[in-house]
This record gives sequence, structure tokens and C-alpha cells, in this order.
Amino acid sequence: MKEVGYFTHSDCMIHQMGYMHPESPMRLEAIDKELQSQGLILDLIQFESEPASLAQIKRAHSCEHVREIEQIGRNAVISGYSPIDKDTSMGPGSLRAALLAAGAGCLAVDHLIAGNIQRAFCATRPPGHHAEISLAMGFCLFNNVAVAALHAIEHHGLQRVAIVDFDVHNGNGTVDIFKNDERVMVCSSFQHPFYPNRHFDTLGDNLVLTPINAGSKGHAFRQKVERDFFSALDGFSPELLLISAGFDAHTEDPLGELNLIEDDYRWITSMINDIADRHSQSRIVSMLEGGYHLGALGRSVSAHIEMMLNG
Repeated sequence: MKEVGYFTHSDCMIHQMGYMHPESPMRLEAIDKELQSQGLILDLIQFESEPASLAQIKRAHSCEHVREIEQIGRNAVISGYSPIDKDTSMGPGSLRAALLAAGAGCLAVDHLIAGNIQRAFCATRPPGHHAEISLAMGFCLFNNVAVAALHAIEHHGLQRVAIVDFDVHNGNGTVDIFKNDERVMVCSSFQHPFYPNRHFDTLGDNLVLTPINAGSKGHAFRQKVERDFFSALDGFSPELLLISAGFDAHTEDPLGELNLIEDDYRWITSMINDIADRHSQSRIVSMLEGGYHLGALGRSVSAHIEMMLNG
């Protein structure tokens, strides 16, 4: 069994974007409930996240973006809610939660590099993969996985980091940040055409973008991902693998139109495990992105973590 860290913080629950918003604190509750029910929580090494520093955030984002999010967050403390776009806003606890979500990945990288754990899952929110260099959108304020990747490179000196994103939505923010950075390979599968319709056709030797038709089931997903991702990752030979772990491609999820099930998440986790075993000393940091049907989210995360433990 692999030593897997579980990084979270109770203050990630205080981020609120309004009544009945799908990206709610209940997502973390559902994950915790399922991990407790399955007994998996007992196999994980638990860590409390620490907030990312502004210097860490600014590796991935412009100074103007960081200042804007700080100001919107301060306004939200006074007003209760401050909108960013039609589906993204900040409440009084949002800035702290966003810093903790980004910081979880950095802390997980620190523990992996130190050899304290082999793999990690970050159960934090808000998610991050839609946040571009200078734009918050799609429920995302800071790009958590990008901050973690750049921490691994610029603080720990790694030369090659890979990001695998299997959320139902394209990780446009991650592509925006790394589209000209050969130190980072980004492999993203996503329903297309679909939100956010940004950076889905960006070209780059370090970008592997795999659109999947609405209505596709696990067989089509596996076929396309296996065709596109794994030979590219083997050729890149990453020293660390990061995962933007979105579970909204599940057939029960209300926000997507793909039809994956828990076994599909077990499969892709196993394939990522194999890449990590071959190239990166088994080192994987997985960071929560989407997933909005609470039951499906809990079961899918449990399947994902079970494979990280046993794969």
C-alpha cells in the first residue's frame, strides 16, 4: 500500500457563492462521508493545509489578478457577496479558502519531495483549473494545480512536471498559464463543444488536448485518453505528476453530458499510477476540481483514492 497524504482544511468549507450554488461546502462533506463509510480515511495520512503565499500565487497569476481577487475578497467581507461573473463570486470566507486550496498543493509537493509520502489528494475548494493568468472564472479564483506545478519547479528545482486533467470541462486556465512553458506538459480531456470554449484548440508541443463528444461512455473516453495521453507522458518523462481531478464527467452529474462511472476513474488513476511508477518515483498530487452530484462525487473520489493507495 502506498503512503497517501490527505490535505484539507475546515476553512475551505466557509467559501460560499450563494444559495443553491453547485460548488458548495456539501461537496467536501460528501467526500469525507464516503471516505469514512468505506474506511479509507484510516489508510490516509492527514494534513491540514496551509495558505499559499502571495509569492507562490504570483508564479501562476499576474500581480493585477492577485490584487483584484484580494480587493473583491475584502469587499465581500463588508457586503456579504461580491460577484466576479455570472457563476463565480466571493463571500466573506472565500479569499482564505482560495489561499488554502492553492497552498494544499504546495504543501503536498513539499511532503512528496521530502519523501514523507508517495502520493497526495487535496480535498479543498474552490477549484482552480479555469483560472487564467489574469482572469477568475468558472467557480475558480486561483489556479491551484498551476501554483503547485510552479512551486515544484521554481522552489524544488524539478525540470519536468505533468498535469493530467480529466474534468468534464477543459482546463482553460491551466492551458493559458503553461501554453508556452516546455517544463510542464498538460493533458486535458473534456466534453466538446462545452463550457468554457476557451483554449480548447491551443497548439503547443507540451499540450495534449482531447475533446470528447457529449453522450460518450467510458469506452470512448478510455480509447481517446489512452491514444493521446500516455505515449506523450512516457516521452515527456515527468518527475512529478499532478492531477486536476474533476468528477463531473460522471453519468449522474448535472453539469456535464458524459457518462463515466466509478470504474472509469479507477482506470485512469491506475494508468496515471503506472506513469508515475515509471518516471516520477510514484509521486502524484491529485487536486479536487469539479463534481457536483454529491453521491457520485463521494463514490468517485473514493474510487480514485483507493487506486492511489493500492495501485
